[in-house]
Amino acid sequence: MVNSLFGRILLLASACVLLLFIGFWQWFSLNQQHSQRLVQQSLHRELATHMAEINPLLSQGITSNAALKEALHDLMLLGPSFEIYTLNPQGKVIAFDAKEEQIKTHGVDITKVQAFLQGEPLPILGTDPRAEGQQKIFSVSPLHSPDGALSGYLYVIIGGEAFDNWQSLIQAKDLPQRWGVALGGWALFTLILFSLLLRYLTRPLKRLTQALGELEQKPISQPLALPLAPSRSQEMAQLNTQINRLLQEVAQKQRQVTQQQAAKQEFLLHLSHDLKTPLTTLLGYLDTWRISPVDERDDSLLEYASASGQRLQQLLAQMLELAALENGQIKANLRRTPLHALLDEVKQTFVPKAKRAGISLNISRDEGLILYTDPQLMGRVLNNLLDNALRHTPAGGEIDVYAQTLPSGSYLVIQDTGSGMQAQAIATLEQPPSQTQPELYYCQGDALPQLGVGLAIVRQLLARLGCRIEVQSTVDRGSRFMIALRHYQ
Repeated sequence: MVNSLFGRILLLASACVLLLFIGFWQWFSLNQQHSQRLVQQSLHRELATHMAEINPLLSQGITSNAALKEALHDLMLLGPSFEIYTLNPQGKVIAFDAKEEQIKTHGVDITKVQAFLQGEPLPILGTDPRAEGQQKIFSVSPLHSPDGALSGYLYVIIGGEAFDNWQSLIQAKDLPQRWGVALGGWALFTLILFSLLLRYLTRPLKRLTQALGELEQKPISQPLALPLAPSRSQEMAQLNTQINRLLQEVAQKQRQVTQQQAAKQEFLLHLSHDLKTPLTTLLGYLDTWRISPVDERDDSLLEYASASGQRLQQLLAQMLELAALENGQIKANLRRTPLHALLDEVKQTFVPKAKRAGISLNISRDEGLILYTDPQLMGRVLNNLLDNALRHTPAGGEIDVYAQTLPSGSYLVIQDTGSGMQAQAIATLEQPPSQTQPELYYCQGDALPQLGVGLAIVRQLLARLGCRIEVQSTVDRGSRFMIALRHYQ
């Protein structure tokens, strides 16, 4: 039971109720004692005065022990709960009807006597001569000699030692009954509290558990939500809302996973097509060359087969590079890099390819532009963009590479007159990559993804370099890629 939430709350609540009950019991006892003292002292306020008036010796102001011992004994017989003393003006005990060893304190706090005589609010507790360090309610009257001088005080303890003994005896007899009633009341209150907790706490939790159990039986592909039943508990309503919010996030993640799986399947179809084409071409040229007579074999077939093999090798290398980028294995090493050095390397690689394809490739060098970038990664960006431009630009087309300075910053522009790009492919390329989104986006109904492996690599590399790319493209008229450059400072 202690392991359950309800059991812990019940145990804590019961302990709190018990502490409150003990505190209330103590307060009630103290309040009852205060009220009892107030009533008794108020009723016996003039007791000492009346005793002094009816006794001839006291009325004459006599305070000696020898003369008053018998008179004090007679007065105490009439009131067994009273203890009577005479005091000198300084509060010293003079006369009393008790054995000497019963008197523990021979001096009374005279300030309490003065407070009583001045009519201060009751109850006023004074010194009990028979109990050291204990105070009790009292009545007091000043005693005057025949010449009017203050000779002392008549000091009467209300509820003396005999009263305390009888009260202790009765309390000891009634104590088990009182505690039995108290514990019974506490048990009854705990039972009522148990019922209230069972009604207002566990029922909403049981309903929530039942609703979650019903959701568990539903397929995750369906929209999942708890019924928004009205609840008096603000906490339960908030918990219901939070669970529904989490269920919505789970459903969204599930949709993203489904989209990623579909995108990967579509990408595999695209990849198999890209790999199959050069492989089929390679095998076709080799088979043609092999079955031809020795004296009729054309060496150009081997050149075509070699080109197809190189294309296949390039695709596989790009796949490995994209996987390394997505796994975070490639890090950027940013440093001072002249732009003209990058363009010179690109020119040496792609000008011969462009000539063989019948395409005009124009690369403008900028001697003064110094970049803060990783030359290897930026070089791979340019290689992928130019390779993509060569493959999509027909013979007789033109590709221009140059630096351009605009109010918004410096850009490296790669412009071609090729087949262009679709609008959603442009948006995909310009958007930074995310771990929660598939790298190769596709639209339902399209045969192939809108970004090839090369542009997907460009997207990842630019994210590593902290650069953005802007694309302007018109289908069948060409594309313009603008890479925002970071200057070295």
